[in-house]
Amino acid sequence: MSVIKEVLQKAVSLDASDIHIKLDEPPFFRIHGDLVESGFPKMGADELKCIVVDILPDHIKKKNEPDHEMDFSHYEDGVGRFRVNVFLSHHVPTLAFRYVKTQIPTLADLHLPAFLKTFVGINSGIIMVCGATSSGKSTTLAALIDCINQALRYRIITIEDPVEYIFKDIKSVITQREVGLDTPSFHSALKHVMRQDPDVIMIGEMRDQISLSVALSAAETGHVVLSTLHSNTADQSIHRILSFYPAEEREQMRLAIAANLTAILCQRLVPAIRGGVLPAMEIMTNTPTVHKLLLGNKLDTLRAAIETGQEDGMQTFNQSLYKLIKSGQITEKDGLAQSPSPEALKMNLQGIFLDEGRRILGE
Repeated sequence: MSVIKEVLQKAVSLDASDIHIKLDEPPFFRIHGDLVESGFPKMGADELKCIVVDILPDHIKKKNEPDHEMDFSHYEDGVGRFRVNVFLSHHVPTLAFRYVKTQIPTLADLHLPAFLKTFVGINSGIIMVCGATSSGKSTTLAALIDCINQALRYRIITIEDPVEYIFKDIKSVITQREVGLDTPSFHSALKHVMRQDPDVIMIGEMRDQISLSVALSAAETGHVVLSTLHSNTADQSIHRILSFYPAEEREQMRLAIAANLTAILCQRLVPAIRGGVLPAMEIMTNTPTVHKLLLGNKLDTLRAAIETGQEDGMQTFNQSLYKLIKSGQITEKDGLAQSPSPEALKMNLQGIFLDEGRRILGE
């Protein structure tokens, strides 16, 4: 058995989410958020180079100029699928593996709000799943796609780099495209996707103004677009999206977002008292209030709209964390550590609610 297979096999048996391999150190596993030594010996430069040669896909090997950072998927027979990033440090390969579980989890499996099921029946619009790296965005996206697949006869096309979860057609007809294998680039795939008769387009990551422009165009013409974005909170995601564009184009794009946004979901993973992690999720939907604020360029007031929009399924991170703490699922310490405004959350836990959102909105 190869060394890398042994390492990956042990990682999966210990329920590790990530495996990190670097020069002159033993492999490390991330288990329920904590980095743990694997028990394997340190690895030298030659061993790391051999591992890369063994697992590197042919389409990357054939490149004339090798990249210093590479993303690809790797299937280890008898172990499972992994998302892999290879990069150089001191001129030596360093590897990060993310284990991709075969079974696509349901929204309930992930402990996500049942409210998300209301997005399954929409006919058009953009749903963004946001958060930091390793916050579970891709898994939430997969669960939403699976919900649609279970319920509706839709044509779904995904563009990913790399493909993570493998979908099987249930009611929907799903085609998954991997950048590098099935299409040379995101831009190339996005250029042609509208000719492929999609009902739903899943873009693995919103990277630039081209991907956002295609998403907006698709939503405007009656398609559902799902994607991910790196941002910390739902309201900040709007600023992040607009930052893709030069200043003179931002007003036009803000109006387009107001017209086509369905929801922004932003999540953080918090250690659970019973082991594992639980998602705290901020939800912003394009309610009449949110729509009005987007049109009026009152982006700094969006947080107040989220805070006061619980009847419409919206919630802030603090409201989500409050529920998790009060229900005994996470500790107060971990909840405060994940809060964007810990002092306000601490006051909430003491029974003090200032209702700042309604004051700001003038209600």
